[in-house]
Amino acid sequence: MSSLYLASGSPRRRELLTQIGVPFSVVSASIDETPLIGESPACYVERLACGKAKAGLAALAEISGVCVLGADTAVILDGQILGKPLDQADAHAMLLALSDREHEVLTAIAVLNDQRCVTRLVSSRVRFRSISAQEATTYWHSGEPQDKAGSYAIQGLAAVFVTGLNGSYSAVVGLPICETAELLADFGIPCWQHLSMR
Repeated sequence: MSSLYLASGSPRRRELLTQIGVPFSVVSASIDETPLIGESPACYVERLACGKAKAGLAALAEISGVCVLGADTAVILDGQILGKPLDQADAHAMLLALSDREHEVLTAIAVLNDQRCVTRLVSSRVRFRSISAQEATTYWHSGEPQDKAGSYAIQGLAAVFVTGLNGSYSAVVGLPICETAELLADFGIPCWQHLSMR
């Protein structure tokens, strides 16, 4: 069985991968996340997921028989990618734009070894209740939005904003569990490895 490496610094992705019983190591995979001119949100997240996996594999060039998992998540509103906020004003503007509306969350995953790279794209719809300016300010000062796409974490304090979700909760968090398990199985890496099958 191939050794799995996660090309992500996200503690949420580490938790989700651990949840399905897949042993892994973490590899650093820093890439430029600037969207290309005219690039669609779907192409953007798929390109970044593949880019992270490729950067991870390159960092492991001395090790044979490895698979690398890369992932990227983007919040989309009116066709525009809402990335990580630049500052408080940027986060405030994003949260108020998302207020009392539905938006799309796209998460792409990519699994790569020395022979092939396979990707999956998962789309989910999230609806927020109305968010006041004071709530947006208070939320910013919690520190939670500062490194999050769309300036919020559905698994954290921002859960109070969510009135509906159509799609994959784990994908909105950052790693679609069902699709990840299927993709890893395709590379010969089963989930639930901590359970003894009888």
